[in-house]
Amino acid sequence: MANTHAGTRSNTSAARICTILGFVFAGVGLFLFPLLFGLVAVALGVAGAVQGDKPLGWYAAAAGVGAILINMLLGALIMGG
Repeated sequence: MANTHAGTRSNTSAARICTILGFVFAGVGLFLFPLLFGLVAVALGVAGAVQGDKPLGWYAAAAGVGAILINMLLGALIMGG
């Protein structure tokens, strides 16, 4: 009976690790290789949300998309202006 909660806790901590890494990759994606790091952030955010870190996982995925869009917008403004 003691092992029934052990699997739940490792899934929760794995989900949280995916979510945190998603935010980290989104932050890095603002400055370096936005498409690569942004997509990795989206994948990690979705993985975290699917594994049980519901609100923060989706926020990490959205941050990855936001990093891609912001970097593309800034790049277009710098190149065009």
